[in-house]
Formats: sequence, structure tokens, C-alpha cells
Amino acid sequence: MSAQSSTKPKKGGDNSGGGPAVGGYKKESILELAKLVDSSVRVKCLGGRELRGTLKGYDDLVNLVVDDCEEFLQDKDDTSRITNKTRTLGLVVVRGTQVSLVSPEEGTQEIANPFLGDTEGDQE
Repeated sequence: MSAQSSTKPKKGGDNSGGGPAVGGYKKESILELAKLVDSSVRVKCLGGRELRGTLKGYDDLVNLVVDDCEEFLQDKDDTSRITNKTRTLGLVVVRGTQVSLVSPEEGTQEIANPFLGDTEGDQE
């Protein structure tokens, strides 16, 4: 019996050797960032940073290339709050591991958080 004809399953437990997905097709991303290329986007990152700029490119890992990028500055007293003050960054590569949201700048507006409720009435 040779060393390669082992009955022990390979990593993953299916003895397939890490081949293509079931059915032989590549899993497609649910993100449709192609629609946003060359348009103004807003990017929210882990840690609270928010960026605005022109999306120039992306990859499967959601690494983003953003041109004419501006970072919204955080409030010095409360770092969880973002101010309207910005600083210019220029051409930026944002690692996909840090991206939590990508949205078009045009056609979006901020709304009140419906989950916060009325804090004054809740303290009775």
C-alpha cells in the first residue's frame, strides 16, 4: 500500500481536493460596484472613517481605488461622530478588509435612526 492511497479525507472532509464549486460554476459577487465606477461614492470604513471620492476601480476582495478622495474628520470630543470638515487625500487605495459600506454619493440622504427612539420618554 503506497503512502498516497490513504483513506484519510483531505482538508475540507469531502475528498474533492478543493476543486471548483458544486456544479462547476464560479460564485458571483452580490456587489455591483461596476455600476459605480467613475462616479462619486461614499465609503464607510471599520474604525469610523468616512471617505468621499470618485471610484476608479476595485477587485474581488473589495480593495478600492478612489481618486479625488476626501476624508471626513471625526469630532475631537466624540470620535464616534463625523463632522462636515474634510481633508484632501487625493488618490487612495482602500483595503477591502476595512470597507464596511460603499454607496453612491448622488441620490442618497441621511435619515434619523429609527432604532434610537425617544430617549427622553424612555427614562420613566
